[in-house]
Amino acid sequence: MSRVLVCKTADIPENGMKGYELAGRRVLIAQSEGCYYAYQGLCPHQDVCLDEGIYDGSLLTCHQHLWQWNIKTGEAVGLAEAPLERYDVQIDGDEVYVVQAGALQAAEIFAGVSEATLARLSDRAQREEFEAGSTLYGVGDPADDLYILESGRVEFQIGRGERATAAGFMLRKGEAFGWNALLEHQPSRIARASCVEKSVVLRLGGKETLQILETDPVSGFHAMRNLSNLITRYLTLSGAK
Repeated sequence: MSRVLVCKTADIPENGMKGYELAGRRVLIAQSEGCYYAYQGLCPHQDVCLDEGIYDGSLLTCHQHLWQWNIKTGEAVGLAEAPLERYDVQIDGDEVYVVQAGALQAAEIFAGVSEATLARLSDRAQREEFEAGSTLYGVGDPADDLYILESGRVEFQIGRGERATAAGFMLRKGEAFGWNALLEHQPSRIARASCVEKSVVLRLGGKETLQILETDPVSGFHAMRNLSNLITRYLTLSGAK
């Protein structure tokens, strides 16, 4: 985890908000009833700056397509189809700090996994950077590795050549892809993963990840249950029945 100084408390109006650039990432700081909250600064729909939206002290509305969120929880309201990524906030005197978890700790697939097992996975994760337009893997490539997105955006296409179609979703920080590296009898990729913008990923060997999870059965159970939920969700998003 990393703690980053963002601003002074006086910089944020009462029941107001302001956007900041932190290490290439847009972050929104909002104040509500004397408390401070930090979220991703771009709308998860079409990357509109949220600080240009409408905020009444409790409800944040993106001005572009009227997606809305509860400022105290980041949960989607009304038309919005995705919550906001939230960061922990620490107030030290008159300074506002944002505490950002690492991608592995934020990964939904590893929710419920013990700290000791997460530490072992983190030790074996390889951090890799890719330029916009880079292909991480293509259809038919060996499904050896699991990926966790640390920053940037990754999109997917199913099929080859002119028959390739978008899978219908992109990922955000902490989301996993390349799941079939953790599945039996699924040796090859069924989609193409490419970077929409400069991106950073954590790469974990599938077999090694399974071996680590097997040594901690409770953590392994949580990870496999999370994996089944992720697969179900994305099959639904892509229109599969």
